[in-house]
Amino acid sequence: MALKFFLDFSGWTGSIMVLVSYALTLRKTGDFSRLCSYLNLIGGFLIALNCLYYNAMPSFFTNIIWTCIAVISIYRARKHMEKSALKKKTKIRKTKSSVT
Repeated sequence: MALKFFLDFSGWTGSIMVLVSYALTLRKTGDFSRLCSYLNLIGGFLIALNCLYYNAMPSFFTNIIWTCIAVISIYRARKHMEKSALKKKTKIRKTKSSVT
C-alpha cells in the first residue's frame, strides 16, 4: 500500500512539474530554460516510474524519451556555458596583454 501511494504521489508530482515547466516557457520575462530542463528531467522520470508501475508502456517510453531529451538539454547548456566562460577568460587575457 505504501509503494502504491508513493508511486501515485510521484506520478502527480511529476505531472505538476512538467506542467509548471511548460507554463514557465510561456512567460515573456525571465530566462527559465535551466529550471525548465531540470523540472522536465525530474518530472518525466517520476511520471515514467508511475507508468511502469501501472504497466502503461506507451506513456512509460514517452516519458523516458522526455527525460533523455532533458538530459541532453542540460548537457548542451552546460557545455555552452563552459565555452562562453572560456571565451571570456581568453578575451580578458588578450585585453590585459594588449594594455601592458
